[in-house]
Amino acid sequence: MHVLVIGSGIAGLFTALELRRRSDVQVTVLAKGALADTNTWYAQGGIAAVLQGSEGFTGFDRPDGAADSGAVPGGDSTELHVADTLAAGAGHCDEAAVRVLCSEAGEAIERLVTLGALFDRTPGGALALGREAAHAASRILHIGGDATGAGIAAPLIRAARRDPGITLHEYAFASDLVVVEGQVTGVVVLWNGRQETVAADAVVLASGGAGGIFQHSTNPSVATGDGVAAAFRAGAAVADLEFFQFHPTALNVSGHPLISEAVRGEGAVLRDGTGKRFMDEYHPDGELAPRDVVSRSIALHLARTGEAEVFLDATMFGTEFLTRRFPSLSAVTRQSGFEWAHDLLPVVPAAHYWMGGVVTDTFGRTSLPGLYAVGEAARTGVHGANRLASNSLLEGLVFGARAAGAIVTPALAWPTVRAEALALPPGVDEADRDALRRVMSEHVSIVREDAGLRVASKQLAQWHSTGSGLAARETANLLLCSRLIASAALVRTESRGAHYRADYPGASATVGSPIIFRSAS
Repeated sequence: MHVLVIGSGIAGLFTALELRRRSDVQVTVLAKGALADTNTWYAQGGIAAVLQGSEGFTGFDRPDGAADSGAVPGGDSTELHVADTLAAGAGHCDEAAVRVLCSEAGEAIERLVTLGALFDRTPGGALALGREAAHAASRILHIGGDATGAGIAAPLIRAARRDPGITLHEYAFASDLVVVEGQVTGVVVLWNGRQETVAADAVVLASGGAGGIFQHSTNPSVATGDGVAAAFRAGAAVADLEFFQFHPTALNVSGHPLISEAVRGEGAVLRDGTGKRFMDEYHPDGELAPRDVVSRSIALHLARTGEAEVFLDATMFGTEFLTRRFPSLSAVTRQSGFEWAHDLLPVVPAAHYWMGGVVTDTFGRTSLPGLYAVGEAARTGVHGANRLASNSLLEGLVFGARAAGAIVTPALAWPTVRAEALALPPGVDEADRDALRRVMSEHVSIVREDAGLRVASKQLAQWHSTGSGLAARETANLLLCSRLIASAALVRTESRGAHYRADYPGASATVGSPIIFRSAS
């Protein structure tokens, strides 16, 4: 059996390793760039998990050989993690999927440790647990303080390189899916200056998100929505496309490096240009409100004041604490010309995570037989309308493992999904990425309304991308994903989670169900 995995982030590599652990399958992993050029590598905030207690988790061995206590620190529980995830998702989560995510967290983390992930520990040797916005307890694991993504990705890459049954290809762009009689049988790949078809018994999309749609994004440049676009073209159902999360605190310099949620979790505050702390005017939880609330509050405050940025104030911590707790961020801010123990950091909300994607069940299976999706490219339903901080890495682990199990031991009937057929016009003018990003950032970002969405939709309908090279195909994917987001945002005439309509500021009891599209062509 040959399985093709598209993507080398946590979801893709963990799926590949789980496939090999469970069966003697042959796995090929295609990375669009270098193996480490993923959102996973750049993740700072950590990974959420309830590890001990009644769920049966026995804890990890400490470096000194002693065992951690079986008690859950701070009175945390899986039920609390479920409740926090559902609350952040604004009534739009699939509760069954959320329970899978939270209840299988301990097993996934234990597997990561086995693969070599070295999570931060307390001086006594116990796992160090941090707190982040919208979490009711300290349950966030970190590596190197604020280098969690790299600390997870590096051992996954090492393990995949060591496995003789995993073939890794860098700079291999998965352009389109091959569908024969309704079954996905392979992928069209651009690599080494040529195009060819790679056959597979199963294809796993783990290609990440589409932050490249917007002018401000925390994503690496490879995040151009390739997996969602290819799946939609092939006929797979996609959903929740209107829900795009903006991280509230991206440093307002070139590249927009993310300033982790954990900084606000420690007590940093937001101030406007006058030095005023303003978040309490918008939400009782202030800086620790869910991400969509903080990002929207910043956008509304900037619109009200006419300023271009707000400021993150971490000066109360001092140099020693910031250097020890956030070594990577201390280096990033210094490279950008700031000493954040003394300077306020200029920040803006930036596109960070797409809650929508290819519709899957809790085993990663899409509406197209033979096609699986995991990680940010998938819409499992766990994030609802707004992802809870530090649940994304966990999702890649839990559902990557479940997809691997379903591939090697298929036992269930393939799922069917009811979706609305969406016809998109072919366009007449060649698309320009900068112009596309301006349109999306102006009309389809944090605050939306009918008139702006219609302006954006009209402009997007005029464009196409016709070239055969990598850049042209990326632009075509960005354009298709932009059209899908704008279409879904027009349909959802309410405000929910990360989707905020200024002309429909309240949540509706009648519009809350998922908006699911498939291609009409």
